[in-house]
Amino acid sequence: MKSCGVSLASTTSSFRDDGKKMAAGKESSECKDGSLSLTAEEKEVLGGLDSRLFGFVRLHEDGARTKTLLGKAVRYYESLILKAEGKVESDFFCQLGHFNLLLEDYPKALSAYQRYHNLQSDYWKNATFLYGLGLVYFYYNAFHWAIKAFQEVLYVDPGFCRAKEIHLRLGLMFKVNTDYESSLKHFRLALIDCNPCTLSSVEIQFHIAHLYETQQKYHFAKEAYEQLLQTENLPAQVKATVLQQLGWMHHNVDLLGDKATKESYAIQYLQKSLEADPNSGLSWYFLGRCYSSIGKVQDAFISYRQSIDKSEASADTWCSIGVLYQQQNQPMDALQAYICAVQLDHGHTAAWMDLGTLYESCHQPQDAIKCYLNATRGKNCSNTSSLAGRIKFLQASKAHHPKTEPVLGLCQTPILQQSLPLHMIHSNQVDGLSNSAERKRTSSPTKHLEQLRANKDHLSPAQKLMLEQLETQLVLMQQVLHKGQSSHMSGPNDEQPPFSTGPAQYLQAASVGVQKQTGPQTLPSNSVTQGAALNHLSSHIATSGGQQGINFTKENKPSGNRSLVPEISRHAGDTPNGCVVVKGLSNHIQQLIAEPVGSPNHGDCTSPDLLISDSPQISATNIGKASDKASNNHPPIHTKTNNSVTSSPSSIIFTTTSSTKSTAQTTTHSVTSLNSPQNNLYKINREELQSLQSSAKPNLPIISLESGPQIIPSMSVSIYSSSTEVLKACRNLGKNGLSNSHIFLEKCPPPTPPTSPYPPLPKDKLNPPTPSIYLENKRDAFFPPLHQFCTNPKNPVTVIRGLAGALKLDLGLFSTKTLVEANNEHVVEVRTQLLQPADENWDPTGTKKIWHCESNRSHTTIAKYAQYQASSFQESLREENEKRMQHKECSDNESTSSDFSGKRRKGPFKTIKFGTNIDLSDDKKWKLQLHELTKLPAFVRVVSAGNLLSHLGHTILGMNTVQLYMKVPGSRTPGHQENNNFCSVNINIGPGDCEWFVVPEDYWGVLNDFCEKNNLNFLMSSWWPNLEELYEANVPVYRFIQRPGDLVWINAGTVHWVQAVGWCNNIAWNVGPLTACQYKLAVERYEWNKLQSVKSLVPMVHLSWNMARNIKVSDPKLFEMIKYCLLKILKQCQTLREALTAAGKEVIWHGRTNDEPAHYCNICEVEVFDLLFVTNESNSQKTYIVHCQDCARKTSGNLDNFVVLEQYKMEDLMQVYEQFTLAPSISSSSS
Repeated sequence: MKSCGVSLASTTSSFRDDGKKMAAGKESSECKDGSLSLTAEEKEVLGGLDSRLFGFVRLHEDGARTKTLLGKAVRYYESLILKAEGKVESDFFCQLGHFNLLLEDYPKALSAYQRYHNLQSDYWKNATFLYGLGLVYFYYNAFHWAIKAFQEVLYVDPGFCRAKEIHLRLGLMFKVNTDYESSLKHFRLALIDCNPCTLSSVEIQFHIAHLYETQQKYHFAKEAYEQLLQTENLPAQVKATVLQQLGWMHHNVDLLGDKATKESYAIQYLQKSLEADPNSGLSWYFLGRCYSSIGKVQDAFISYRQSIDKSEASADTWCSIGVLYQQQNQPMDALQAYICAVQLDHGHTAAWMDLGTLYESCHQPQDAIKCYLNATRGKNCSNTSSLAGRIKFLQASKAHHPKTEPVLGLCQTPILQQSLPLHMIHSNQVDGLSNSAERKRTSSPTKHLEQLRANKDHLSPAQKLMLEQLETQLVLMQQVLHKGQSSHMSGPNDEQPPFSTGPAQYLQAASVGVQKQTGPQTLPSNSVTQGAALNHLSSHIATSGGQQGINFTKENKPSGNRSLVPEISRHAGDTPNGCVVVKGLSNHIQQLIAEPVGSPNHGDCTSPDLLISDSPQISATNIGKASDKASNNHPPIHTKTNNSVTSSPSSIIFTTTSSTKSTAQTTTHSVTSLNSPQNNLYKINREELQSLQSSAKPNLPIISLESGPQIIPSMSVSIYSSSTEVLKACRNLGKNGLSNSHIFLEKCPPPTPPTSPYPPLPKDKLNPPTPSIYLENKRDAFFPPLHQFCTNPKNPVTVIRGLAGALKLDLGLFSTKTLVEANNEHVVEVRTQLLQPADENWDPTGTKKIWHCESNRSHTTIAKYAQYQASSFQESLREENEKRMQHKECSDNESTSSDFSGKRRKGPFKTIKFGTNIDLSDDKKWKLQLHELTKLPAFVRVVSAGNLLSHLGHTILGMNTVQLYMKVPGSRTPGHQENNNFCSVNINIGPGDCEWFVVPEDYWGVLNDFCEKNNLNFLMSSWWPNLEELYEANVPVYRFIQRPGDLVWINAGTVHWVQAVGWCNNIAWNVGPLTACQYKLAVERYEWNKLQSVKSLVPMVHLSWNMARNIKVSDPKLFEMIKYCLLKILKQCQTLREALTAAGKEVIWHGRTNDEPAHYCNICEVEVFDLLFVTNESNSQKTYIVHCQDCARKTSGNLDNFVVLEQYKMEDLMQVYEQFTLAPSISSSSS
């Protein structure tokens, strides 16, 4: 249901009438004692202003009165807080945060929101607070915390009226974080929403196309861009941007045709782009690059000059100009251009490399070495090793060659902090570039400089200008080199790999530049304006510990117990231990001018720790102490009272990324601002404003505020109430009822990862022995304590040794030979991976350890993979024999491909293929194999009465069916928890072994933090933990070998990752023991998945009702949890029915068929129970494309395009609820 049913289709003109009333009552608003007060009319208007109106209320021009009112309200609230010495209700601070947010005073907004968070224990129920807080974090590029706040808004209120805006911003942030799957999902969710937003649909479509390009899915990107161009009335700026991207993509991507054809199309697209937007400096730069690649030198220089004239100075452009000059054998001009590039961006790797090449060509090895050293210091320099080799060669060759007079001189003088003139190339120089033969060249510019100095008194004006320029070049070049040499020139956080002959495009993980404001924006304390140092989003992203932007100390690494609002220090510049400081957060996600190669020198102009301005009145009330009650803590940010963030000019910003052969690349364009409240305004008339305020218009008494309608109402009904009493309590809740179907208890906040257990384990306990059971006979396998031991939460994993022998299982039925004979054309999913040591994970070059695990997907057949598996074994034998022949006398150095003992290879690594997720669910194809598994004890069988997954009533492949894995040495199953935290059974068929790594469920929050730190999605990404980091974080790791015939039982929620030691096959499936621990962990993961917008493969609502129908529960804890789930769903179904009836929407009986799977929303993938929202078209075609209520309303506000199908009668649900009672406890035995 729509919790804030607001139609923002018109401007805030209604505020004008209110403004007149305010002006008329201005005199009465001033008390005789000079203190502020608010009139009734002003309070009424202010009652409807909160974070939901951010971006939709005009505060300039005709909205000045509203701005005046907000400013007056802020002063009024602050005076009341001061008078009360801070002893006011928490809602005061929430409203104060909203008002400051609408005024774009972000430091004060953050301060007020923090106070509300500290005072209000159930702050998470207030969706507008979470939304406002997310906007503030988004403004400061603190994306980790913005994502968290926005996700919690959607969790507590899926029908939030700004859900589209949230999905858009989540899409942008996930794109920056390179979580492309999540980004695409949120962009699509934003696209289907018909509510207003700060970006148009075509702009969102552009971001989806650009997302494909960033992922190097060029054909998808090209198709999406071309489809956009077919849109009617496409805005000129969007059209120019799309054409620009198509042109640049054709220039760089080999897959789009041969070189001549590609360049022809590229030039055509870029020329059309310039027709739509002649002032795009970036398009002119791209056009220059295209002309340069086909040898049209004069056209290239003209385009570069246009780029400089049309936009702010770009290091890329100057670097490219330098390359052209160098190609035209004009070294002094090339030197001048390279100086411009490195002055604009001190970390421009490509410019330093090209400059080094220039010095080499002029026989100045010492200067070339300095340039190459500066190039290698970029953390993303892709060819560090080759540069190091070149430096070593030059150093060695220096000693063997006599010193020669430098052609490009370098003065050894201290660095002077002076700016570089940007327009150093004059039109007369550009005009004669193509006719290089006519241009007089100087073989020795140094001699020419000396000649000019000698004749200084007799020079013409042109010669004097040349002398001045040459002298400036020498001084500046010396400055730049010595600055880089002495201070390492740390440069931007995101240096990129260079081109061999010019600049590489800078990968910024494009995002819409969403935060251009009005007026010159500044960061506190010596920050720079937007055009200077804060152009690159990725160097200011604030994510969890160790990421760029936010630096965590060891004492305060991120954990599950994180506050939603930063702690604020009242002492400027004070950085105590255990505190987090946001450094250099840019005020804008992107700037108007794209910097495709490198960013300006952040080292020269970074601001100090972000100092967030705080109100003096609020500061008097003990600011800065984190709430002990908070369950979701966000990082503290230091504040200072004399610095504030002002606005900057409203702009339209659009970001795009292009990819070259060597690296993905990003460009930025002007299209639309997100964080600009005055852009894309929607008018709000009086009636619509009242609709926004409808449920409650809080009065503003001196000491207290009434809660607004956004607070989720609480309705406690005992699980021991009858179904009739439950429904009676739900009557007439309507829109004020719960709009979601959370299974969690009502008074619980959104789920969070667990903190690391305290006290931490001693270091000698971090490698615990793995619980192992050795079976000798069938009786041992069916001994009841075995079941109890495996399901004991204290045992995260159990290895049952010798199971196959004890039960006389015929494992040969699962051998590769038998599988080929049975179904040789059966589909196999293949994961292409790198062969690495089991306890390490290196990047493809073998230079550094990483968490990301390469695992690319494809498909083949059992027969083809069996052939690969066999050939791999034969190749290994051949290699082993060759090594034995070569090293007969050095037996210690012998190794096989499956043994990484001895000296380990650090790349490049061999590529291997892992056959995974082979479905064995078909009992006709795999009858013998599945029948053999019935010999297993009941608690580990695929199907049994005590297995929760057997009560689903439908199949979930790989969970309640068997899957097979075919492996060669090194095949990896990356780190994960099982779907919905269910238990797992894995049997090694052999003949080789597997090595397992296991971490207890209590520590999954720590691993989640590590994934976030490494820019990975814990649930969706492929990752392989660094054991050294886990050891430092006091995380225990069980490590053991699984031999053929061994069964590994993974308990509920256990984190694990596996690598094959030899050639082997494995079979696996999931099991759900009938325990309170299993159900609790499954529900918690169900809710966490919902918060993270990830589909839960196990439909826990559907399963809970089936459990109530089929199972007698004697465990009181398990019974209470299931009963409460039934209660919640019963309430939600009744509330939704009443809301539909009140809206005049008919509910049509549909029923369910046998074995019908549970339903999920086709848009957001949440489980949909009982009432299915189906489009009219799919209903008539009997395809039944299901939507949840919230997505249906976003698509069609009044549900005219939907029919509502009912699958259960309320009487039936009530009967199940009544009949589900606690069974008497009896002693149970396992068969």
